[in-house]
Amino acid sequence: MALFQRRAPIVNNYKIDSLGLNKTILLIGLGNVGDEFDKTRHNIGFKALDFFVENFEEMSEWSNKGTLKCQISIGKLGDKRIIAMKPTTFMNNSGDAVSKVKSFYKIENSNIIAVHDEMDINFGQIRIRSGGSSAGHNGIKSITEKLGTENYGRIRIGIGPKEPKQIETADFVLQKFSENENTQLNNLYKEVNALLIEHIYSSNLLKEETRTFIF
Repeated sequence: MALFQRRAPIVNNYKIDSLGLNKTILLIGLGNVGDEFDKTRHNIGFKALDFFVENFEEMSEWSNKGTLKCQISIGKLGDKRIIAMKPTTFMNNSGDAVSKVKSFYKIENSNIIAVHDEMDINFGQIRIRSGGSSAGHNGIKSITEKLGTENYGRIRIGIGPKEPKQIETADFVLQKFSENENTQLNNLYKEVNALLIEHIYSSNLLKEETRTFIF
């Protein structure tokens, strides 16, 4: 693996031949499209997946796919085909894009991982698990509804606590990170990257775990 090398092209109408590969893994970064949302807390799933795609030459450059309602990057890591996607439906309808990509590439729910912000977890922590409720996250709620199951992986990136406490949740998540938080974002992306790679190169389901990237 190499860092920041020439991107691989997407071939065969944005399909990569899966012959000889053990499985296809779908990585979903959640966020809202548009410059006004670019560096907000709610878009940390987008940013974390951008970091992943940028750091592996095996992954193609992002490509807009209107019929699948997302931006998509495809590659091979080890014996796995990796589909990375960022829905362009806005957060509340993320499930529309996810269900289309799942169906198109015939991906098992157990091979899906959503990367997203979590207000109930403090900034500096990342929690992983398989299954569970949406905890009020509208993007996860939409995905669960469209897939018809809660049984898929989550990488939950802490953006809490909400401060000031009286601020509306919608206003808080659409704020940009504080100056101090911004200094830690690269460590955050590296930790998410490590979690994704550990999962991709293993044959295990995501185990419930909490990682800290601020010491």
